[in-house]
Amino acid sequence: MPLKVVFMGTPDFAVPTLAEIVGGGHEVVAVYTRAPAPAGRGMALRPSPVQALAEKFGLPVLTPKTLRTEEAAETFRAHAADVAVVVAYGMILPPAILDSPALGCLNLHASLLPRWRGAAPIQRAVMAGDEETGVAVMRMEPGLDTGPVGMVERVGILPDMTSGELHDRLMPLGADLMARALGALERGNLQFRAQSPEGVEYAHKITNEEARLDWSQPAKTLHDRVRGLSPFPGAYVTADLGRGPERVKVLRARLAEGSGEPGTLLDAAGTVAAGEGALRLVTVQPAGKGAMPFEDFARGRRLAPGTRLA
Repeated sequence: MPLKVVFMGTPDFAVPTLAEIVGGGHEVVAVYTRAPAPAGRGMALRPSPVQALAEKFGLPVLTPKTLRTEEAAETFRAHAADVAVVVAYGMILPPAILDSPALGCLNLHASLLPRWRGAAPIQRAVMAGDEETGVAVMRMEPGLDTGPVGMVERVGILPDMTSGELHDRLMPLGADLMARALGALERGNLQFRAQSPEGVEYAHKITNEEARLDWSQPAKTLHDRVRGLSPFPGAYVTADLGRGPERVKVLRARLAEGSGEPGTLLDAAGTVAAGEGALRLVTVQPAGKGAMPFEDFARGRRLAPGTRLA
């Protein structure tokens, strides 16, 4: 029989999974998502991508500010769900919620657990130069992404792949994996295994400080940082471009030949010396402007070899 599902998710990454669950014939009894937030120039309230899809399907949507009250727990229990599916919801589930569904709460996590538990697994995998990652379906427990894993799908990370491109690759892969996991759960044969205590890494939130490129580091490290932070929040450099120090995002780069004082622009093509090797800036975004090829940016600002970037 189809499962009664509570779906909990917020961003674009969660949308294909909700669509797969509905398309698979399961009964989605409620959708939990973060409340609409101000967005755009007018700062009008905009519903989350998950809420927008749920409303198209005619599903009931809840946007509680907290799940830690008895009222929230009672509301959740009243759904009488078989299972909750959680995909980048953005709120911690307290024990009263975790224990409510008869078959537990399943989380779709964008890493190969136990590597990259936490908030930014896609970005951290790329920033670390990992050659492989994936998606995992995990049974949730109170610890941070510590629950046993039921299914995994692996995918390679190409040398120049950005976190945005990896995100888009993992979205449909994760949706398909969760659909298969629910099918196995429905048949009573979804098996879980405890995570290994070895190889645990935490994908902490990205800080503004680490988004700034440190040219004393090797070019490979800088390249992975640019990839991992593209398109958001974007690695950046600062330079005096004739109007005082300006911040410029670096959205795409590639390893290049060259050497010199770290942070020095070596040629008009955008090659910058690093602590070891050099990095060529391919696509940049000045403050208040759209993304553009570095050559176009350099011509507009009359950047010359020898310019220092910080």
